[in-house]
Amino acid sequence: MKERRPSAVDRRQSTVNARRSDLSRRVVIDEVRPVIDGGRFPIKRTPGEFVDVTVVLFADGHDVVAAVLRDHVVVQALRPAKGLRPAEGLRPAEATTSSAVQPDLNAGATATTGKGWRETPLTLVNPGTDEWTGRFDVSEIGWHEYSIVGWVDRFATWRRDVRIKFEAGIDVSLELLEGELLIREAAARADQLGTGAADAAWLSARADALSDANPTDRRVSLAAADDVAALMDVYADRSVATESPVYRVRVDRERARTGAWYEMFPRSAGPDPARSATFREAASRLSAIADMGFDVVYLPPIHPIGRTFRKGRNNALQAAPGDPGSPWAIGSSEGGHMAVEPGLGTLEDFAAFREAAERLNLEVALDLAWQCSPDHPWVREHPDWFRHRPDGTIKYAENPPKKYQDIYPLDFENDDWPALWQALLDVTLSWVERGVRIFRVDNPHTKTLGFWAWLIGEVQAREPRVIFLSEAFTRPRVMEYLAKAGFTQSYTYFTWRNSKDELTDYFAGLAQTGAYEYLRPNLFANTPDILHDYLQRGGRPAFRARLLLAATLGANYGIYSGFELCENRSVKPGSEEYADSEKYQYRHWDWDRPGHMKELVARVNAIRHREAALQHDRTLRFHETDNPQIIAFSKSAGGDDAHRIFVVVSLDPFYMQHGFVRSPFDLPGEYRVRDLLADDTVYRWRGDWNYVRFDPEVRQGHVLKLEF
Repeated sequence: MKERRPSAVDRRQSTVNARRSDLSRRVVIDEVRPVIDGGRFPIKRTPGEFVDVTVVLFADGHDVVAAVLRDHVVVQALRPAKGLRPAEGLRPAEATTSSAVQPDLNAGATATTGKGWRETPLTLVNPGTDEWTGRFDVSEIGWHEYSIVGWVDRFATWRRDVRIKFEAGIDVSLELLEGELLIREAAARADQLGTGAADAAWLSARADALSDANPTDRRVSLAAADDVAALMDVYADRSVATESPVYRVRVDRERARTGAWYEMFPRSAGPDPARSATFREAASRLSAIADMGFDVVYLPPIHPIGRTFRKGRNNALQAAPGDPGSPWAIGSSEGGHMAVEPGLGTLEDFAAFREAAERLNLEVALDLAWQCSPDHPWVREHPDWFRHRPDGTIKYAENPPKKYQDIYPLDFENDDWPALWQALLDVTLSWVERGVRIFRVDNPHTKTLGFWAWLIGEVQAREPRVIFLSEAFTRPRVMEYLAKAGFTQSYTYFTWRNSKDELTDYFAGLAQTGAYEYLRPNLFANTPDILHDYLQRGGRPAFRARLLLAATLGANYGIYSGFELCENRSVKPGSEEYADSEKYQYRHWDWDRPGHMKELVARVNAIRHREAALQHDRTLRFHETDNPQIIAFSKSAGGDDAHRIFVVVSLDPFYMQHGFVRSPFDLPGEYRVRDLLADDTVYRWRGDWNYVRFDPEVRQGHVLKLEF
């Protein structure tokens, strides 16, 4: 007989029944934190970190409510490296909708399962506001899930009430029968599990004890004992429990949370200032970078550079013979984004450079810049991937009145966009296959936002250890959205925050609001594009101040090469552009020239590696000072003074500054603090307020730790 298909009436009735079932659930779960945009995006952690969950949870009436926090690891079968394309029929505009931009838990998986839910009882911390808390730790890189389950605990309610009635002298005969039934129901649930046979027998025996001739006080004592309550919790009746939506945690490796970056142009790291260094020659520079304590060496684009409209020295519109051009003008007859600039060598030479870095415990980060020079092979092979003017010519990049005729932006909304997206994924995966696990992404805010969620999800589905740093000096909401959509780390406005109020307001907002759940800041003290006026005017003291601030305010920070030499020459007054910028020419540096501060950089990075407090962002707290030119803040690890780092910095690079700072150490009487920047310096402090003094020629700040 042919099976009858459900009619419209059947479907409506099924919906009504499901709705009634939802309405009959008495526990209300509300205001779950941390949750990003109602669960649309995941929170972020690294292995070993905790997720502290708070929730408002209650029910009608006066029954006892119970709740648990559930979490598990999502197990994914990784996708193969090739063969996947954006969903057919999905337009780029649709890729910015909520369903497309959030990385799918199933992205990159042929199968997605859980390792089994782990449950942690929630604790009611504030009966007046019905606020509950719980925590779980994350251990594995990849995806974790968590949710809240709450129910009315009939046995706990009975246990509470029978004690009250018995102690008041009320007859509890019927209540004891009710308790017996509740225990027998739990025994039946244990028996159904198969593995709970022993527990079922034990509960049944306790239920029998409620129906025999024991005195009432004995029966009450037996039924309400803690061992009974504990086993009843295990087999609680959750048939009408309320469950929250399932929320997600993206767990990245530790380098996502903390690291020191050093940006270098490998072409400037050779013996001959008249030509590009090769990768093998540039590898000789790596030991000096490692000696300064950096974790990541970041390279601007390393691909062939176009010749059409090639820029000359100091961004001149005409290149002279021998000028190498800008590495961001990617593509020539020698190849595109998968190739290496011939002056740097070959792919084998890049592999040798990466292996040399890894022997020094340095990771190599590459730049992803989705743009092309007019000479890129894609311009000839896929002209429809670019935007065109009415006369048919391809539009070059502009930031009016500036023109960048050596760069063609890609059109992420062209009719052949799935092929473009796939080509960019193929490029990224090709470098992943060559051992690259960190990418700094150039101007991601100028590309379709949904593209990044797709690309990052696809890459991490194949290699979960890959880290993406967003270089998006853009509006705050756009920067935040990129972080939500998948970027592991984000550039910040640090380079333009130089006063005490600017620094305090900005970083307190990052550390003490919900932003820390998804946005990991990376504080670059300078970049090839940004030489701030503060550094131009302030000289070496300004560089010391910005180093201390970047390296201690941020668990992730970076400098661009030349910072350790206090290079502060701009191309012209009022410009943030470097004079003789490496973006347009080879630079031959004297790394030992007078005035360098390599030892200070090495000391600061050594402190960062040693002190766990500086490897996190969310514990940042600012402290009072009586001088607006002095900023003070602390970070902690372990929640006690023994693991707290207190940083005090003078923001004035010109004049001596002094005053009193409020100590974060809650200690009576006299105590000692050691300056980690100079281990032989110990100060005797007393009480809350203590005196500090800074001479720009001698010292710009303290990194203090309590001495026991």
